[in-house]
Amino acid sequence: MSKATKPAAENAAAKRKLTRAEKREIEAIIRKYKGDGKPHTAQDTIPYQTMHPDGICHLGGRSYSKSIEFFDVNYQLAQPDDQTAIFEYLCDLYNYLDASIHVQLTFVNRKTDREQLAQSFEIPLCGDGLDHIRQENTGILKRQLERGNNGNVKTKYLTYTIEADNLKAARARLTRIETDLLGYFKVMGAAARALDGKDRLEVLHGIMHPDGERFSFDWNWLAPSGLSTKDFIAPSSFAFKNSRMFQMGGKLCAASFLQIITPELNDHVLTDFLDTDSGIVVNLHVQALDQSEAVKMIKRKITDLDAMKIQEQKKAVRDGYDMDILPSDLATYGGEAKKLLNELQSRNERYFMITFLVLNYGDTRRKLENDVFRAAGVAQKYNCQLTRLDFQQEQGLVSSLPLGVSQIKITRGMTTSAVAIIVPFVTQELFMGGDAFYYGLNAKSGNMIMLDRKNARSPNGLVFGTPGGGKSFSCKREMVSVILKTGDHVIVCDPEGEYAPLVKLLHGQIIRLSPTSTDYVNPLDINLNYSEDENPLALKSDFVLSFCELIMGGKAGLEAIERTVIDRAVQRIYQPYFADPCPENMPILSDLHDALTAQHLPEADRVAQALDLYVSGSLNFFNHRTTVDAGNRFVCYDIKELPKNLKKPGMLIIQDQVWNRVTLNRNAGVSTWYYADEFHLLLKEPQTAAYSAEIWKRFRKWGGVPTGATQNVKDLLSSPEIENILENSDYICMLNQAAGDRKILAERLNISSEQLKYVTNSAPGEGLLFFENVILPFVDHFPKDTELYRIMSTKPSEVNGQ
Repeated sequence: MSKATKPAAENAAAKRKLTRAEKREIEAIIRKYKGDGKPHTAQDTIPYQTMHPDGICHLGGRSYSKSIEFFDVNYQLAQPDDQTAIFEYLCDLYNYLDASIHVQLTFVNRKTDREQLAQSFEIPLCGDGLDHIRQENTGILKRQLERGNNGNVKTKYLTYTIEADNLKAARARLTRIETDLLGYFKVMGAAARALDGKDRLEVLHGIMHPDGERFSFDWNWLAPSGLSTKDFIAPSSFAFKNSRMFQMGGKLCAASFLQIITPELNDHVLTDFLDTDSGIVVNLHVQALDQSEAVKMIKRKITDLDAMKIQEQKKAVRDGYDMDILPSDLATYGGEAKKLLNELQSRNERYFMITFLVLNYGDTRRKLENDVFRAAGVAQKYNCQLTRLDFQQEQGLVSSLPLGVSQIKITRGMTTSAVAIIVPFVTQELFMGGDAFYYGLNAKSGNMIMLDRKNARSPNGLVFGTPGGGKSFSCKREMVSVILKTGDHVIVCDPEGEYAPLVKLLHGQIIRLSPTSTDYVNPLDINLNYSEDENPLALKSDFVLSFCELIMGGKAGLEAIERTVIDRAVQRIYQPYFADPCPENMPILSDLHDALTAQHLPEADRVAQALDLYVSGSLNFFNHRTTVDAGNRFVCYDIKELPKNLKKPGMLIIQDQVWNRVTLNRNAGVSTWYYADEFHLLLKEPQTAAYSAEIWKRFRKWGGVPTGATQNVKDLLSSPEIENILENSDYICMLNQAAGDRKILAERLNISSEQLKYVTNSAPGEGLLFFENVILPFVDHFPKDTELYRIMSTKPSEVNGQ
């Protein structure tokens, strides 16, 4: 072939299309030189040099990264104003990032070991005659676990990468950025924490072991073993044999990118990708452009579009048609570019380059393809395309690890508000360890709700619900957990006599207070630990004053002189007991009556006359020493048959008995759970209301966990003391509510219209759970084929059928 004809032949060959056989041969050569024909090692694939114990990862060269784990807020159920505020805070967070900070948002759905999780619900047997109930309760929890989605753990991370000359300089700047980012999460109401080196390794291990294998590592193991941190987190092998998927340990995986075609996304796009029972990792790489560079880039695009417009107009003139008729795409892109330039110059908008990646797991190829197909359907829903990363699966995996590295150069330019609309929040979860109790399933996610109220800032609680909504059932379920799982004590004030079957089942003590009962409780009982002060009489005198004020009635209350004579009598009647603290020396009401009459003062006589009815009259029920075992772990004060004029003094006396128990238990290191059913009755009278508010304020540091249950929310909120009680309650269970009560509670507790749906005409065991700053809709369908359900149910048809 001559030199003149050689270039022409090469051009012809270049234009010829390749045959299928030739394409396959080229693909094989590519795989060969990429090393895809053999398993990869952790050192080859995992792209970092050093992981430091403080959480700083040296990625190589001048690049360093650090990670923050952040938790959900109830964005989808929040008020519209709250949603707007969260969106604006996200905009502020992104605007904080400059071109020197690369941010990676990682969302991980992975499975845990369900068997290990189920074992954590097993209650140790104690040989106290209640082991059959413990076994049944354990079985119930395991059945609820099967109903829920707790086999899947959803976690969220923000990884930020910078460049620095050395580790010292990187540490100083990364720490400053960490403080600022944690501040942004705080104002959004999202809990967040910085990850140390071991935490980051555990996260990487979890992604590369999606079946939930246990992570074991200690920094002291590195030097003796000669291993690197990569060896502790890597799977058994990597194999990138296929252009569209790869093998990681025993899993098949596929990495894809989201081609964002639509001009706007909405705030549910992440939620829909993550709403799956399968393993998935979603990553969003965000790289800010320098503002001046972004403006120059947009201006260049506008200039190019204007040049194209001129060319089209010249062509129109040459061809003899109207020069104003332009291709629709050219007109559209020109308008969008000018709009974008205006946003960058006149609004608080910046420009970012976004890479959206999706990594799917599957046990089999068919399962993997189904999961990818489902994810592609989500993308199609938002007018986007999910495209497989052909021949870039390894780079897709590397870019999906929360290390702050993006090896995928497929980007999409977006403004601040367009990026922030990809809201990283869905709904919160409550799943605590330790002595946490079961409280139902999260109605949004299906996960079990496990709470430890004693670890809350304030363990005090309230339960609201209409008759038949499951109010008392909710309290009973919690009591069962307390008795079976802990050594704590439980005391119940039962105005309707509905807790007796459960108390009997759990070997508790029922104290029936009525004129015909032989169960007596002495209102003047005291113990030496009754108060934090050296003199316990100060607090006991306050109770006696409240008792006398309650029985004397009157709007003005006790006069100053009457208070003085009562206090003087209290000091006198307890002297024998403190000199010799034996049960025979414990004073009773008749001793108080005698101490008042012995003062020979008109005010003392007036108080003594009011006490006559309760000392020697027809209501002398409380003028006896205590004759029941109030030291049982489970005590129920049944006041159903107590006369109306004795009910209020009776409830006040029970509160004092509870305080006695709380003070005794604190010294023994035991918590005391107190349940006051029909709680609104305690708030009707100023004396019992003030005493209740005092309990809600003081019980926490004494190891007390009080809970008030009521259906009459309007009566409850009419008490001036309810503000103190609500402010000191970090646990509120709201079941089905009447229309008027819903409106009142929505205003008091800032409940959104979406959240109100869960307490509107809701079935028994369904409602809203407030715990500290978290509001969750819950569903609790307790298995009916159990002994516990038959005992706890108060439905007439089920009670009569027992």
